[in-house]
This record gives sequence, C-alpha cells and structure tokens, in this order.
Amino acid sequence: MTLLVKGGTVIGPTGTQLADVLVQGEKIVALLDPLFSATITPDEVVDAAGKYVIPGGIDAHTHMELPFGGTAASDTFDTGTRAAAWGGTTTIIDFAVQKTGDVVQDGLAAWHAKAEGNCHIDYAFHMILGGVDNDALKAMDQLVVDEGITSFKLFMAYPGVFYSDDGQILRAMQTARENGAMIMMHAENGIAIDVLVQQALARGETDPIYHGITRPAALEAEATSRAIALAEVAKDCPLYIVHLSASGALEAVAHARDAGRNVFAETCPQYLYLTLEDQLGAPGFEGAKWVCSTPLRSKHESHAKDLWKGLRSNDLAIVSTDHCPFCMKDQKELGVGDFSKIPNGIGGVEHRVDLIYQGVVDGQLSLERWVETISTTPARMFGLYPQKGIVAPGSDADLVIYDPNGTTRIGVGTHHMNMDYSAYEGVEIQGRVGTVISRGEVIVADGNYHGRKGRGRYLKRGLSTYLV
Repeated sequence: MTLLVKGGTVIGPTGTQLADVLVQGEKIVALLDPLFSATITPDEVVDAAGKYVIPGGIDAHTHMELPFGGTAASDTFDTGTRAAAWGGTTTIIDFAVQKTGDVVQDGLAAWHAKAEGNCHIDYAFHMILGGVDNDALKAMDQLVVDEGITSFKLFMAYPGVFYSDDGQILRAMQTARENGAMIMMHAENGIAIDVLVQQALARGETDPIYHGITRPAALEAEATSRAIALAEVAKDCPLYIVHLSASGALEAVAHARDAGRNVFAETCPQYLYLTLEDQLGAPGFEGAKWVCSTPLRSKHESHAKDLWKGLRSNDLAIVSTDHCPFCMKDQKELGVGDFSKIPNGIGGVEHRVDLIYQGVVDGQLSLERWVETISTTPARMFGLYPQKGIVAPGSDADLVIYDPNGTTRIGVGTHHMNMDYSAYEGVEIQGRVGTVISRGEVIVADGNYHGRKGRGRYLKRGLSTYLV
C-alpha cells in the first residue's frame, strides 16, 4: 500500500519545506516536489493543504499503571496510549520498575506483561532501579545488550521507596559510563523534604498547597547540582534530569552544559503553565488535582519564564509529560487531611503536542524548536533516531498533520485519558491535531479514531546519539 500526504508544509529540526510525503507500507520512502507527486497514483491520499506535517510525537516520560501510594495510575497501557494517539504522540517511553529487594529482570518482565498486546502506538521502556546492588549493576549491562533498554532512572527522593544514596548513585553512574547508558535522575533532596513534611503536618498544615511548600526549589537545585557532581566523578557519565521545574536547577544544568558536559534535562507542560498559587492553592481539597513531584512553582518567581528560555537555548532539551494520572475520586482523595498521602501525578499525555505548540503561537519557540522538543530530540536522546523523530526517507511513517488554523479546547468532557478531571480544564489552544499516522496507518482522522489495541510494537533502543 502507498499513501501520499499531499500539500502540507513539512517541519523538521533544520527548517520547513513544501513537500509531499510518500509512504509505502510502514516507511517513508520519499519527500516529493508537489509537481512530481501529481504524476503518481497512490492507494490513499491524505490532504494536508494549509497544514503542518511533523514527525509523530515521542513522550519520553510516562507512567502507565504505576503503583503509587496504595493505588495505581489510572491509565492503563490501553487507555493511555489511545489518548496519546489522539494528541499526536505516536511513541511513548514508559518506566519499568524494580522495587527495592526485587530482581531487575522480574520488574522488566512485569512491565512487558502490562504492555504487550495493549498498546495502540509503539512503546519502549526505561528501567527504574529501586535498589542498586551488585546484581542490579550486572543487570544494567544485560539490559543494554539484550533488551534495548539504555537508560536507567534513579531517585534522590522518596526514602524507603525508590531512594538511592550517593554511593549507590555513583556506582550506577560508573556502570552506565562503561556500557554507554544514560542515567536519568529524579533530583530532589528527599531526606530533607521528609523532615519538612513531618514538621508541616505537626503544625496542622495539611492542605495540598503544602506539598509544594515542603518541596522547595532550593532542594531541587541542590540535588541537581549534586547529581551533576557525581556524574563528573563517574568520568562524565551521561546524565538526564527529569521533570526539571525550577530556575536554580536549570542554572546548574546550564553551567554544566557550558562546560561541555553530557548533562541534559527535560521539563513538562505543567511547569510552563500551572502555578503553586493558582492550582495547588485552589480552595479546599481542589489543589490535590495538581499534586506532582517535582511540584508546581510560584508564579511570583521567574521559574516558568526561565524554563521557556531554557527550551529556546537548549539547556532544556525535551518536553515530556511525566504522565501519571490519578482520579480525584478514591485516589487523590486518599490524601484528604494529609497532603503527604495524595498520590503524586498529573495526566497530560494527550495534550503535550498542543500545549507546546501554543508556545509557538505565543512567540516562545520556533516551529523547528517545537518539533525538536516533542519528537526529534527525544528520538536522538534515547536511541530511536532516525527510525523515529524525523520526516525523512527510511524513517517510520509516524506523522501528524497539524492544523495551525484550528482550535483545541481542553477539558474532561472531551479528553480520552482515564481521569475524572482535567489538569488543563478550559485551556484553549490556537492549533489542532488533525490526522495521526502511525507506521503508515491512519489512526486518527476527521475527529474519529481508527486505531486499535495491540497494534503498538515494543522498540529496542540503541545508545543515545545526542552525546558530545
């Protein structure tokens, strides 16, 4: 079967061009001059006139079905990847979990069992290491070679759950430096945060806003700086800071990058648009909707402004979502009267492409930078390029036809995530995901869904091609 995406403007990291995209089977085979493509007769034509043609989005940070705080993320691999497809994301990289005391490979097998046969789009895994010991270090080598898992996440937060001390982190970094993997870091000083949480609860400060107040930006900056120092000691182990939310942490990343270090970071839409006061500080228990870690930051400081600048300058390389949704009913409500028991997470896998496009509309980013942050750089950072992340011959035919003249109004009544509220209720985007194509198959078109559970494939990843 051949498919021709006709009349659109193709956007890539190096610029834009008027070109028709010819797809055969699952692959892009050519970018054609429109005059030439008029001479061929494809089996199917997708009209992209007046629209942008971009590579399918890659969300490099999702948590489908993640157990947390006595419950589990409300999106399954079925519902979550279907919602992602609606929003123009055609690949996710989720996190398989090794809990402390468990075998790394058993944790990976559990995540394969959750995902296999249930995904609507292609997927890959990072590996969370909940316990760094000799067996885990050997497993890192095995996963890189045999499983195509080339990134490992560690936590400086959550003592007693996922926390690793500096010695464990250093050993994991040394192993990654030898096998070529990337270390991903949740950079918050969890030991100090736990003290602040207990002190707040003792004072009767139980509302959701105290989740943010007890996780101050200074402790994110400190942990980020410490992670960067440990990576340097580990002979410049590649380091990727997840869900960076604060100016001080960004400054530490920028300083390392100015020195030529292999230090990278992502941010998430919630830190660009939502705030401690307006969302976490909502009346009553409403603020629980926006409890996530790292937390939302104050609108009275320059965090969001600095994050947009960081995206422009490439000190922030990627926008992911940290999609980890929980419903208010029976899940977020577990923390009524005690903010520390509110499950941490915000759902956003469906809205990332749109929310960052609004940054283009607002003059924060160029079209090219939009595509880089949502697709091309994630593919390069995590060993999927050029199979994914670019509209080019030989690449998978993962394409989004984006209408800059359309509008998208976000809300619980129209989203497809398994959540009983929307973190972005009422937000209007000056643009719209139209047609979505995954490996040559049209899965979203004309406001209808044509995909199916089980068509997504597991992707074994190579090493990062983004290192200096």
